Amino acid sequence: MDLTTPALLFPAISLLLLAYTNRFLTLAQVIRQLHASPERGSALVRRQIPGLKRRISLIQYMQSFGVLSFLLCALSMLALFVHGQGAGKLLFGISIIALALSLVLSLWEVLISTNALTIVVEDFEREERGGK
Repeated sequence: MDLTTPALLFPAISLLLLAYTNRFLTLAQVIRQLHASPERGSALVRRQIPGLKRRISLIQYMQSFGVLSFLLCALSMLALFVHGQGAGKLLFGISIIALALSLVLSLWEVLISTNALTIVVEDFEREERGGK
């Protein structure tokens, strides 16, 4: 394995971290809007709070594993640069595992987000049935 193998992950991990930051900022905006809303004590909002808490935690872990993957990838490149093939391969392998964990957590967060949208759609349908 040469130096360019772990270097290939740098742009991918950077974009992934940017996407995670955008998800966090969007979630923070949703939470602030719900907090400022006059309906913040409604049943609909209360049903979403556990999912919002889980999503915050998951995004934190997603970002942590992404940063760990980036750091390990950089250390792998350093080890390969100083001709430490064994250490470089090991660090790169652990970097890939950290990246995979980050992606699995991302999928989990997407599923929770989708569930939150389902709650809102169900509320719309309930209001529609009650209004007719």
